[in-house]
Amino acid sequence: MNHQKTFNAMELKTRNGTLLIEGPISADKLASYEFHEDLTSFRPSNQQHKALIEIAALPEGRIIIARKEHVIVGYVTYLYPDPLERWSEGNMENLIELGAIEVIPEFRGASVGKNLLKVSMMDDAMEDYIIITTEYYWHWDLKGTGLNVWEYRKVMEKMMNAGGLEWYATDDPEISSHPANCLMARIGKRVDVDSIQRFDQLRFKNRFMY
Repeated sequence: MNHQKTFNAMELKTRNGTLLIEGPISADKLASYEFHEDLTSFRPSNQQHKALIEIAALPEGRIIIARKEHVIVGYVTYLYPDPLERWSEGNMENLIELGAIEVIPEFRGASVGKNLLKVSMMDDAMEDYIIITTEYYWHWDLKGTGLNVWEYRKVMEKMMNAGGLEWYATDDPEISSHPANCLMARIGKRVDVDSIQRFDQLRFKNRFMY
């Protein structure tokens, strides 16, 4: 599959200054920017910066960033699902995962996440993909936001909807382990019927087990 990437950008005015939201960004460009020290949801910020540079270098990897001048203050990642997850079992070249989305506390509530997703979907190549995201409540920053599980889920779902992702049912045990967890996906306009059927088989692996 030809993993074409077309660069897009937009400005977002916030009360803490103007951000530039842009991508997919190259590994070299990503390495040249500073990475804000508050981007620590997944691992220490310097390690996360390194991880993003590695993802950006992958053929299918896509990183969209929000930056204030030279400093990255938010990002979203897209890449193939983890080989240990059921979503990789179909070996589908046109299924990628929105792996992580993070915005520093200073810019939360300014629609940065929504706009990271909007810029992601400006690239016409995204119409060739099924894009999934798996949401687990134990990854959510409930303490930092002061929201409860259901309020956070609502905010998160609204943000994903801005990128065209919708809720999809699944019998995945980890997702089914708590009612707030969910699978969301966006099926591009050019995705063929065969791929959609394969995706359905990944969503429901226990359908015919009685």
